[in-house]
Amino acid sequence: MDFQEYVDRFEPMTCIISIEKLKDGGYGDIRIVAGNKAYVQSIEDPHHVSASSMLDNKFIPNSLYEKYIPKDLNFEDSVYNAAVRKKIMHTYIHPERYDFWINMVMMPLASDDPNMGYCSYSQELTITSDADMMANTSAETASAVIKTCIKLRSTENFPKTINEVIADIRELCGADQCCILLADFKERTCSVLAEAYLDNTRAKHMDYYINEGFFEIVESWSDTIAGSSCLIVQSEKDMQVLKERNPVWHVSLIEADIKSVVLFPLKHNNEILGYIWAVDFDTSQTSKIKDTLEITSYFIASEIANYQLLNKLEILSSVDLLTGIYNRNAMNNRIFRFTSGKDPVPERFGIIFADLNGLKQKNDEEGHVEGDKLLKAAAAVLKETFPECEIYRAGGDEFMLIAIDVSEDSLSRRVEKLRKASEDPKNISFALGLDCDENGKDIRIAMRTADERMYEDKKRYYGKYPERKRR
Repeated sequence: MDFQEYVDRFEPMTCIISIEKLKDGGYGDIRIVAGNKAYVQSIEDPHHVSASSMLDNKFIPNSLYEKYIPKDLNFEDSVYNAAVRKKIMHTYIHPERYDFWINMVMMPLASDDPNMGYCSYSQELTITSDADMMANTSAETASAVIKTCIKLRSTENFPKTINEVIADIRELCGADQCCILLADFKERTCSVLAEAYLDNTRAKHMDYYINEGFFEIVESWSDTIAGSSCLIVQSEKDMQVLKERNPVWHVSLIEADIKSVVLFPLKHNNEILGYIWAVDFDTSQTSKIKDTLEITSYFIASEIANYQLLNKLEILSSVDLLTGIYNRNAMNNRIFRFTSGKDPVPERFGIIFADLNGLKQKNDEEGHVEGDKLLKAAAAVLKETFPECEIYRAGGDEFMLIAIDVSEDSLSRRVEKLRKASEDPKNISFALGLDCDENGKDIRIAMRTADERMYEDKKRYYGKYPERKRR
């Protein structure tokens, strides 16, 4: 076949790709045999949208494809499926390395050479995404994506539902293990959001691997994906590519006896929130897995971003930003839940009021910056002294603590220790009031009693040290 004559009949950007078939069922070199005028222009025309992304801007027929784009395992898998397995391949993607979307179709071509496979490769490039193209997918893929969307949009318990979703994804992939890992690149930490395993899997849970150095591996994944939309390692040949790109991660996979990996970034507004990954998956279903996760990961990332935003708003509404402890709003909500019956009142609880002595004097004499430092230090003392308690900043210089299932003796000893330390002018000073109950009575009664005792303690304190009385 005259490939140049054949490809010149196409109007869209089209080239012919060859792939070397190996006796062991694998493949060797992948080359771009010929390209039509539109395809050659996409490489050579400096004004073309794709020209800046080419590694070499001179098209030479029968060149290795890596002459023009970085080695891409997903691209190679699509070529193999089209040219060797004789499947029609279609996808609509936005690889990280490009500033445009690619609508691509690969069609298998007949070959007279038993050692070579051929396919045509046509592509259309657009700067912005096309929702119709994203929705143009198989019924099976669409069903899986819709199922995920319905679950996530209708849930009132996101953590529970996202674990159900990852279990569905694990089943779709036929994988031993599937996980959603969140990454905080600012704090340089990572955490498991959801995970699913086969009952008889040999894989350890992800918490086992998230140690002090694991974030460095997560941080390296973006470079390992190398500008593609995802990373799919499904053969020893692919594993060797992974070894070249990321030897440290490769070692950890080998040590865990992992043979295949699917890794998709979860991106929202061009920010990586984390990754979905599956290991030891059904490699006979790679195309279906890739198509489904490519779309599903888009929606999962959006829901994660929304969930994180709501959490941040909840924190902002319930946490005192200066001291990092709960604020008055959170305290009122907690008390309301007790008094309204939404939360059961514990059988045994204690209420402590702690009023910070000397804040007004500190503000007046040294300024509010020093006063803020004193408040933060006071909150730190309370957290250290009562680590198991709920601590609230009830007002400007007033704190309230709720202790649940802590003995009165334990609380009293610590209150007295803090009260004694408060008499030293070098220490942070509190006026303290404690009331405990072991009969589950109205928590407001305990609050009132503790508050009265705190004011009695303050009166005692300033009676003993009148020179320290606030002015």
